[in-house]
Amino acid sequence: MEKELSVKHLMAEIGMGRLFQSVGGANSGLGRIASAVTGLMLIAAVTVQPLGVTPAFARGAPDSFADLAERLSPAVVNISTSQTVSAQGGRQRPPGLPDGSPFEDFFDDFMERRGREGIPRRVQSLGSGFVIDPSGYVITNNHVIEGADEIKVIFADGTSFPAELIGRDSKTDLAVLKIETEKDLPFVPFGDSNSSRVGDWVMAIGNPFGLGGTVTAGIISAINRDINAGPYDDFIQTDASINRGNSGGPLFNMEGEVIGVNAAIISPSGGSIGIGFAIPSATAIAVVQQLREFGETRRGWLGVRIQSVTEEIAEGLGMDEPRGALVAGVNPQGPAQEAGIEPGDVIVEFDGKAVPEMRDLPKLVAETDIGRKVDVLVIRDGQEQALKVEIALLDETETAEAEPDEGDKENEAGTVEVLGLGLSSLTASNRQKYKVPADVDGVVVTYVDPASAAAQKGIRPGDVIVEVAQNDVRRPGDVVDRVAEEKASGRKSVLLLLASGGDLRFVAVRIRDAN
Repeated sequence: MEKELSVKHLMAEIGMGRLFQSVGGANSGLGRIASAVTGLMLIAAVTVQPLGVTPAFARGAPDSFADLAERLSPAVVNISTSQTVSAQGGRQRPPGLPDGSPFEDFFDDFMERRGREGIPRRVQSLGSGFVIDPSGYVITNNHVIEGADEIKVIFADGTSFPAELIGRDSKTDLAVLKIETEKDLPFVPFGDSNSSRVGDWVMAIGNPFGLGGTVTAGIISAINRDINAGPYDDFIQTDASINRGNSGGPLFNMEGEVIGVNAAIISPSGGSIGIGFAIPSATAIAVVQQLREFGETRRGWLGVRIQSVTEEIAEGLGMDEPRGALVAGVNPQGPAQEAGIEPGDVIVEFDGKAVPEMRDLPKLVAETDIGRKVDVLVIRDGQEQALKVEIALLDETETAEAEPDEGDKENEAGTVEVLGLGLSSLTASNRQKYKVPADVDGVVVTYVDPASAAAQKGIRPGDVIVEVAQNDVRRPGDVVDRVAEEKASGRKSVLLLLASGGDLRFVAVRIRDAN
């Protein structure tokens, strides 16, 4: 667009120069001035771009979305679901009824009466979807069809088909349906969401509030959004109007490719405020392929518990900057254990790909083929160390249970105070008092100064300090000694590994006021 404007502007100026020439003559004073001005403009237009720099021109807004909408709409469908809900107490809001509706009290009274009568209800809901294969495969959100007894796919011309659920994935909120038909269906292809940029035009088609075939347009507002919807969040944010009922519908680029599956909105009022989120096609394609092939997802498993690396934790580990995923625990039956990954390691690279933040690692692991051996780069004791891990299959239903050690060895008694914490040995009585599992060893926190940095980090009585600066501790004196060593080395904070409620986590606590 900038290039077009500059050319038009230049042509207009050239035309003005010719006008001056025609009025005053090419050799007249006025004509010479006009020619000189035009020449300067030509020079400016040619030399404004620095040498060696390639200009990046944003694609302009289309004159109309009509051709695109007309071509794509036949492949976008309404998803109608129904299920029987047993009568139960509590307020039940009818699907699609907005807050503050004048009919709200009427429906509340009606539903309360039916609840008292113990009458099961048949609940219907509407969502969106799109056909990705002419043989009848349809994509939608998992939350659109979850718990449904009956699913129907309705096309723009009113044709309705019963749908079979092929597979669904709650972690990415995707589902694959299949309808049977004798003729090929209109369909739309997936595009590459990784090539999309903030500011690109996008178009959504869906079924908001039951209004099928609704077309809205906007731009990509942001990418790689984490909205705490699941472990693999990587949403596209758009200001294209998305409302209730748009869930499961496609988000198109200007080539007519699906680069996102509309999934969520932020809306205090229930309507669009210009903040909508779509699952990127880069995530959806792999999940859809697995659901079609296996009826379930098959994700890679590393067998570690991880947490973010804050600035204070990075300083406590001797890292120049916070990056990577900090390993808080290792599953004894997992691939990481066999590969030699240890608690306190920071995974900064996985399979040749950088891990800038903690949330990047689960996505990389999940997308890795089962049984594949990959290189993992960790930071341990301030030094990089390369390891090789064979990725296993993640059992989504498995719950790991810790096996208690045999017997309970009495630790040496003693109570001290450091970092604003009262510490005591982990005796049998303390284990019983604070409900510390038998397989946890360390020093128990008995008191926390509410004004201390430790309190600000969420440390509570009953937490067990397992490690200080990545060294095991068994007595309160061990904690004091390790903190003193870190303080003497010039550290501003000390890294603690805490066991709390059955989980392990690292916490960096400031030590400038340590005893």
